[in-house]
Amino acid sequence: MDLGLKGKVAMVSGASRGLGFAVAEALAREGATVAISSSSKEAIDAAAKRLSSAGATAIGTAVDVRKGDQIAAWTTETIERFGGVDLLFANAGGPPAGTTLSFDDAAWQNAVDLLLFSTIRMIRAAVPSMKSRGGGSILVTTSSSVKEPIPNLALSTVVRAGVSALAKTLSLELAPDRIRVNQIIPGRIDTDRVRHLDRIAAEKQQISEDQAKARSMAAIPFGRYGEPPEYGRVAAFMLSEAAGYMTGATVQVDGGAMRSVL
Repeated sequence: MDLGLKGKVAMVSGASRGLGFAVAEALAREGATVAISSSSKEAIDAAAKRLSSAGATAIGTAVDVRKGDQIAAWTTETIERFGGVDLLFANAGGPPAGTTLSFDDAAWQNAVDLLLFSTIRMIRAAVPSMKSRGGGSILVTTSSSVKEPIPNLALSTVVRAGVSALAKTLSLELAPDRIRVNQIIPGRIDTDRVRHLDRIAAEKQQISEDQAKARSMAAIPFGRYGEPPEYGRVAAFMLSEAAGYMTGATVQVDGGAMRSVL
């Protein structure tokens, strides 16, 4: 299947590793030009080099997505370098684990800036270019917590619910401009973030990390964690012309782990 991504310009945040890099890699393999970002200049430069060495047209920019001016500068750089923006994958790292009342106002504000405001600002920056190019596609990554609250991940659970509502609202507001907005939910994908959560679970339960991972996998119908490329390929499809009649949709990549009907 031709996804229709050749010649498209994609911005992908949180892309130095893990899910963000997997999405950038999948888009690049389909012929898209990718502008990637992460908070670490060294890490994002290395990621861009990996993509370029595989034949992709890619640039990396250090961006703290909690800072609106840095998001704006990244968008301007992308437009000046490649002529515009067609696709946006809005992604950021997860906030610290913990219960609702264990965090102070500063921690809550940081989570809002990291997850919600970063998404609003990235979309606000990219949409004018999409409109001028006749349309575009935005994909927001959230978490299974928007359907089923995850114990000990209060910051992520509460704030990502707002990101989910934002995606649905924007899908209605931007449809007349031929800009699609969808949401993708990763389950337990084998990334540094999930391994970190396994370590926390192991310490809390006073078991080994391997035992914690085994317990987690036992709750997944597929009986294993997903691999980042499996997630990246689904994201590339959702961003592509092949999914041209999808907007306001939520897709799970979780091996069947979520039990909710919708």
